[in-house]
Amino acid sequence: MDFKFTSRSETDTLELAQNIESEKFPNMVICLDGELGTGKTVFVKGFAQALGITETITSPTFNIVKEYLDGELPLYHMDVYRLEEKKDTIGIEDYFEKGGITIIEWADLIKEDLPEERLDIEFKFIDEDTRVLVFKPHGKMYEDLCSSVL
Repeated sequence: MDFKFTSRSETDTLELAQNIESEKFPNMVICLDGELGTGKTVFVKGFAQALGITETITSPTFNIVKEYLDGELPLYHMDVYRLEEKKDTIGIEDYFEKGGITIIEWADLIKEDLPEERLDIEFKFIDEDTRVLVFKPHGKMYEDLCSSVL
């Protein structure tokens, strides 16, 4: 079952991410997809703030992975847009079992490497301020999370 959320501002997206963070658990994997500028990194900023991370969150486009270790749980923020064939040398799958939270931007590019249980969120551009976020939970924990937050 899919869930939908309409964000009418950056603040809406930040607050939604903070609400999802309140339901966090170790080894959580959140996969974000959508066009450039639809709010994927804004979502990660809200999630990181709620985790208590004080570092500035930016998209790790050229780093591929940024690790934030000063929050309640470690946050592994990935942007796999430019990953190409290097994914085998980075060990992406290792992050899924490190006890933290992994959030992946452009996750559709590595679908075959994603864990079976995860939360997919697609960001759809409606207009300058409005986005529709479509949540596709894979697994009971993610279904429960969506039911309690959305």
